[in-house]
Amino acid sequence: MILRVVNFVVIGVLVLAAAYVYRIKFDSTVQAERLTKIRSELRHERDTIASLRAEWGELDSPARIEMLTKRYLPLKPIAPTQFDTFNQLPDRPPQLVKPGSSDPIGSIIENLEEPAAPTGSIADSAEPVAAPSPPPAEEAGVAETERPAVKSGRLDR
Repeated sequence: MILRVVNFVVIGVLVLAAAYVYRIKFDSTVQAERLTKIRSELRHERDTIASLRAEWGELDSPARIEMLTKRYLPLKPIAPTQFDTFNQLPDRPPQLVKPGSSDPIGSIIENLEEPAAPTGSIADSAEPVAAPSPPPAEEAGVAETERPAVKSGRLDR
């Protein structure tokens, strides 16, 4: 009787081992198909990249760009008189920002200078025009402390 039980146990183990081997074979087949599909997609993407590079090379060719330039842009050839020497260049503009400044805009505002000449909206005259003096506080009926402060257009600190 013990031999029969051992035989059934061995047969059961063999059936389970066969099922496990079949499962491993099925999983490997699925993985091989997936790998084939990925390789096919990769080959397709490489072909697409190659065709796009070829198209880019065609679009980027200097002969094509020159032809399009002549067709659509009214450009003239460069004349030798358009070039100048280095000593004819204007001086470098003044540096308004100090190197290493933590607040570049603030340093530009601090370095602003008053304009030397008035603008065209101010009449030029030999003698300055005196501003009218404000009426005394008693006559105007307004106390000195109640007058509005006049602000200039300049940012003062």
